[in-house]
Amino acid sequence: MTKVSSSTELPVPAATVWAMIGNFNALPDWHPAIEKSEIKKEDGRTLRKLSLMGGGTIEEKLEQIDDKERLYTYSILSGPLPVSNYTATLRVRGDDKGSGCTVEWSSEFDAKGAPESAAIEVISGIYEAGFENLKKMFGG
Repeated sequence: MTKVSSSTELPVPAATVWAMIGNFNALPDWHPAIEKSEIKKEDGRTLRKLSLMGGGTIEEKLEQIDDKERLYTYSILSGPLPVSNYTATLRVRGDDKGSGCTVEWSSEFDAKGAPESAAIEVISGIYEAGFENLKKMFGG
């Protein structure tokens, strides 16, 4: 499996950032590529359907959420990305002083329909676009 991991530091408390990004349905609030997110419960599972800017949708499943640890893990069920068996974790870690935090986004997947290098580039680009917008929102 291919692994991609990226992080960014923000000059605000972890709890502040988690309040913005920790809701599984909140991606449109902070990620510029996501137009809207719809949550549905199905057979005990929490699913989200992401509508992408410019068209297309991604369907994802919440695997785990832990507000105490400020993380959630999800998998992609379907979508246009060149990946399969994709599982990712979004986490916010506070710094020692409580005045700043690190946002980490990591995943494992198999490339599908594209070379591994292209799949890595697409996924890394998604993470970086989200981080750049968080920096605009929170500074850093």
